[in-house]
Amino acid sequence: MTVIVRDLRVEVQADTEGFARVRRLALPYILFTAEAVRHAVTHTHPDAHFRSLVAEEDGEVIGTAQVGLVQESPEPGQGFLNIYVRPDRTHRGAGRLLVRAAEEYLVARGATKLFSWILDEPGNRAFAERHGYTRRRSAHFLRLDLAHSALPPLQDPPPGVELRTAADFADDPRPLFELDAETTADEPSDTGSALTDYEAWVEQYWEHPLLDRDLTVAAVVDGRPAAFSVAYTDGGTRYSTAMTGTARAYRGRGLAKLAKLHSLHRARAAGCTEAFTGNDAGNEPMIAINKWLGYDICATEVRHVREIG
Repeated sequence: MTVIVRDLRVEVQADTEGFARVRRLALPYILFTAEAVRHAVTHTHPDAHFRSLVAEEDGEVIGTAQVGLVQESPEPGQGFLNIYVRPDRTHRGAGRLLVRAAEEYLVARGATKLFSWILDEPGNRAFAERHGYTRRRSAHFLRLDLAHSALPPLQDPPPGVELRTAADFADDPRPLFELDAETTADEPSDTGSALTDYEAWVEQYWEHPLLDRDLTVAAVVDGRPAAFSVAYTDGGTRYSTAMTGTARAYRGRGLAKLAKLHSLHRARAAGCTEAFTGNDAGNEPMIAINKWLGYDICATEVRHVREIG
């Protein structure tokens, strides 16, 4: 049986559903839908040269790759390739073929440093090392059983703070963009990030098909969002936190914790039964918040890098 690598065909439902299925099997801690897969291909900033690849065996998608340049980083020449193969379809050469195609594509577009997230398991680490990638920072996936776990009770906001949802900013989401840009710039990262293009942010993030504006909660001070917790849902019972952060001037007041707590309570009331989030292993304040909320670590991934030339 022959494995081939080709571009994802966003107009073919079997392709996008197959891509999402592989990702759900390999990464059950992240929400993937066919619609979200299409959105990534069609709405990522053009400067990222984003590309989705699939490995196919006998007409079945068994492996996936998301490839591009780190367009939001102020440092040029940084690329990324995140490759996942169905756990029951490994050792067929799909991962190797995807790595080769992804690297050739990125190098041709000027990338000199390639980053990839690898699940922290022996086989995955060995695969990365064989292809010349070295270990960097790590991050955790966390899970919370919303159906059976007891959330901390709701807390009233302190004086001068109002809780609003992203839906309240539907007419003008720019204040949320400004908060996102500030908090993203301070996130622990190997590549750095600078969100400067508002229109691109609206297209890529604000209009993301998984974004749940009713469950995304912001703590507002003097009419401006000071902290927020961004919620994704898959249209079923699964909920994920895409981002939680606080503007620099308001840190240390528990506003992000408050926003995330209220978002989780809203999610449970809306019928969500399972919540996921991600946490850089060195982000102690966010680790403490997630532990207080009841999250448990369910997996770890490690960022690896390969320098070209």
